[in-house]
Amino acid sequence: MTTLVLTCPTWVGALPAPLHADVPARAVPAQPGREELAPLLTPEGPAPTRVVVAGTDADLAAVVLRLLRTERLAEVEVAYLPTDPESAVADLWGLPTDPSAAAGLARHGEPDRVPLVRDDAGGVLLGRGELRPIRGVVWCDDQLVLRGQANRLVVTPSAPSGVEVRAVRRGLLGRRVHAALGRAVQIGCLPTAVVCDGVPHPRPVSRWTWYKHTEDLRLVRGVG
Repeated sequence: MTTLVLTCPTWVGALPAPLHADVPARAVPAQPGREELAPLLTPEGPAPTRVVVAGTDADLAAVVLRLLRTERLAEVEVAYLPTDPESAVADLWGLPTDPSAAAGLARHGEPDRVPLVRDDAGGVLLGRGELRPIRGVVWCDDQLVLRGQANRLVVTPSAPSGVEVRAVRRGLLGRRVHAALGRAVQIGCLPTAVVCDGVPHPRPVSRWTWYKHTEDLRLVRGVG
């Protein structure tokens, strides 16, 4: 196994053991793109078979998107050192946020296959997507999740189905949640803001779809 660590700007200081010794590390910008990642993920020589991302959920999503576009999801295991203790990805998949524990898992852990969620704007969703507020119609497969208004709509990857969607309303009777599981979430609404893994979409949207990709993500989250 060939391991490569990608350190993003939110990672400060040296990598914890056992990643600081014989594991090559390269600094990349926040949410790195093709120009920064192509020489590292698809080099002329041997390519890494395990990539460790030290950064935010958005940084991790950018790296996974590059693996998707270069058709390397089946070959590359992905490990994560979250710099945000409130990481949605870490919370969703039970990953440690303590740097030493995360480094140990990244170096020695076993990969599990987890659903990879894509959107119809060309991106991926690894932790949490939100639309707020929302007024419209939302379907999860053949289940009607929302017709009308909600304070927010939250979508997360979910195994094994693909996605979980929750419409959250707050009113005089308190907080009400309508949830569903399925392979895809389709949204039609009045223009509103969408946030994917902490990154706001540049424009309000009136239509949006998240769906389970045909290939899983090989996420390092089991102890070897």
